Amino acid sequence: MHPRMRPDNAQQVDRWHDRFTRQAAWTEQIRSYLLAHLPRHPAARVLEVGCGTGVITRSLLSYAQTVCGLDLDTQFLRFAARSVPGAHFTCGDALAMPFPGAAFDAVVCHFFLLWTAIPAQALAEMARVTRPGGTVIAFAEPDYGGRIDYPPPLDELGRLQAEGLRRQGADPEIGRKLSGLFHVAGLREIETGLLGGQWKGAPSPAERQSEWDVLANDLKGSLAPQQLDELREIDAAAWASGERVLFVPTFYAFGVKP
Repeated sequence: MHPRMRPDNAQQVDRWHDRFTRQAAWTEQIRSYLLAHLPRHPAARVLEVGCGTGVITRSLLSYAQTVCGLDLDTQFLRFAARSVPGAHFTCGDALAMPFPGAAFDAVVCHFFLLWTAIPAQALAEMARVTRPGGTVIAFAEPDYGGRIDYPPPLDELGRLQAEGLRRQGADPEIGRKLSGLFHVAGLREIETGLLGGQWKGAPSPAERQSEWDVLANDLKGSLAPQQLDELREIDAAAWASGERVLFVPTFYAFGVKP
């Protein structure tokens, strides 16, 4: 887990849990498609890397007898253990997982690799702990280099957020790199793709607040608070008028360990 996501208190854990829950809703359709590739046998074992508060981990319980979550943050893990009692949670580093080789039938992650210092090593570890014939899945990784914001001047937000993410050590263009990373990890039968974008009305006030909380953090040092407030007002007016477009290309990938 990247430092940006490490909460200082229980209230921040709750806020991140709300954020993770919204992200899970965005990717529900593609996850259903990808989860169909999981092994369906009674003793199946699945690991989620970078599990956070366990939102995605919970969705795996109907696909496997044993579901495990791995994360570096103990506060997130305590929350996950309370909210997903049917799963097993371990504190550990994705770059050196505390599991033997071939321990799982499938290993998955969700909005995780962009925060990983060495994503190729993280995927190599995911492949290592997957049994031969098992599946490695990245459910969703964003690509802020292709972010679309309309109308102007909101079109500057994508560039500024990408710069802010880089300053925090993230890779804002990880999405377009997934296919190459899965090949480097030695996986086979690789499929990559892009989540679609559909809009039906404006997001709720809570959803917009969540987005701007994240933007405010990512844009520190790029914009003065007054400039950010002005853009937020333009954003709200654009949603109200129906002309607002916000699309962050989000990629998925899966592959089979030979």
